[in-house]
Amino acid sequence: MKWSLLSALLASLLVTGVSRADDLWGLKKGTPEIQSAGVLAFGPDGILLIGDAKSATVFAVATGEKKSDANKASINVTDLAGHIAKTLHIAADDVQINDLAVNPKSGSVYVSVSKGGNHPAIVRIGSDGAIHNVSLTNVEFSKASLPDAPEDKVVNNGRRSSNPRMQSITDIAYVDGRVIVSGLASGQSPSSIREVAFPFVEADAGSRVEIYHGAHGKYEDYAAIRTFVPFNINGKPNLLAGYVCTPLVKFPLDSLKSGEKTRGTTVAELGNRNQPLDMIVYEKDGANFLLLANSARGVMKVSTQNIATNAGITSRVEGGGVAGQTYETIAALDGTVQLDKLNDSHAVVLIQKEGGAADLKTVDLP
Repeated sequence: MKWSLLSALLASLLVTGVSRADDLWGLKKGTPEIQSAGVLAFGPDGILLIGDAKSATVFAVATGEKKSDANKASINVTDLAGHIAKTLHIAADDVQINDLAVNPKSGSVYVSVSKGGNHPAIVRIGSDGAIHNVSLTNVEFSKASLPDAPEDKVVNNGRRSSNPRMQSITDIAYVDGRVIVSGLASGQSPSSIREVAFPFVEADAGSRVEIYHGAHGKYEDYAAIRTFVPFNINGKPNLLAGYVCTPLVKFPLDSLKSGEKTRGTTVAELGNRNQPLDMIVYEKDGANFLLLANSARGVMKVSTQNIATNAGITSRVEGGGVAGQTYETIAALDGTVQLDKLNDSHAVVLIQKEGGAADLKTVDLP
């Protein structure tokens, strides 16, 4: 019955020729009180998902973009931060780029920004390279606040101090009517994965997750996933998740139970003293690959061959070495700090060489 009503509503929208994604997806007009613009993703109908770690909230904002052919998009902007600064009328030094995501409906690139350290902003780069400020005033939006988020305060852990609230949302993705959120929760075993139905309903406590870290030779449940991608394995949705130092772990979505702990399968160790930055999955020549940008180990093209039967790493990987799924390093993409899939054959990458400006480029998927 629910599917019949949904189909009727979709048909009505098509007949009238008027896009009312806000009605369909529970969005209401107003001004979202976004405290920090972090990780980005896209949901249905070009709805932008914004991870606000400061308030431990995921916002869904209608972009209102018209559909266009992403296969024809080719976006290249040198010194992206400088151009964003001009658009926002601030100094280039006051621009911190946090994440980027491609709107699959249009091929436009959306970028989350911190202005002057703590003022959030979103900009859009069109297929012509023009940069536009995305207004967050009087827009169609909804939100889901995460329960059990860490307190917003600096805590000491040995010789290090940090604010775990800023890791309450480390990555997000839309999968089959759900928004998947990785990050830290409060209490014991803080590493978590949450699923929130979309249109948004009240978020639950999510699943606490544990992995075997081959470089450390032990099971761990305290470090947040840094980046992940949804990936079907034998027809079932999984997450492939990257952690600092650099285990790659698979989590079947149907194994995640609210309020329970789930142990993932470590399918690769990709080297220590490194942080994964961003990741996409794509198909080329009949095979699936991950493209993983890293802080210290370049961009890796990781094979997913036999990942379904990979039983996992359960013993120490000595000397910061590598094991499990194989990869090759793509030298041409050295310096990549952010990336997203643009279409079936191209990606957009943000490349920043040491001491240089950050350039946004369209590249062939390797």
